[in-house]
Amino acid sequence: MRSTKGEQTRAAIVEAALRMFREQGYEATTMRAIAKEAGVATGNAYYYFDSKEELIQEYYARNQAEHAAACRAVLDTETRLGPRLRGVLRALIDVQAPYHAFAAKLYKHAAEPASPLSPFSKESSPTRNAAIDLYTEVIAGSRLRVPAVLRSRLPELLWLYSMGIVLYWVHDTSPGCEKTYRLIDSTAPLAERLIALARVPGLRSLTRRLLRVADDLLH
Repeated sequence: MRSTKGEQTRAAIVEAALRMFREQGYEATTMRAIAKEAGVATGNAYYYFDSKEELIQEYYARNQAEHAAACRAVLDTETRLGPRLRGVLRALIDVQAPYHAFAAKLYKHAAEPASPLSPFSKESSPTRNAAIDLYTEVIAGSRLRVPAVLRSRLPELLWLYSMGIVLYWVHDTSPGCEKTYRLIDSTAPLAERLIALARVPGLRSLTRRLLRVADDLLH
């Protein structure tokens, strides 16, 4: 019973925080205000979450779980890499759509290299690793034979590609973010084609050089 009550309290705090982040923005929302909205004491809110940053990590984790669930239809039925990737990226934007205005405000914090809210931070690693695992599934379920030189690195590269899509979406003011969906529809087939071309003997050395550049930048 205690565990259930604790889980309910934790969930109430998260729901209150996400609602207030959407309505008031990240900076204007305090832990005290979140606790009041959730109907708990401020000290109780801090018992479950040390800071607003931890609540944002919860937001990341929830989005990732919802995204993984939203991808099931395409991942369970489609075997072509381009459509698999297109479906997964479209699902990513679908899941995040209710938070578009909030995401635009959050990005200025997440874009700071030293911020725990950065998708590259140590604090964000559980969500990042879960997302990379999802792109591993995208590849594994595809009938495209991925070149050996790319196989181990491709999930992370596809995750980086998805981060580029999210960045574009954050700044997309078109109705229904239609430009973001068009970007996905036009680049997913190109990504599939580039991966296939990496098998061409004359392009393997170029692929290795590009991977070394990625290693220098990311590790």
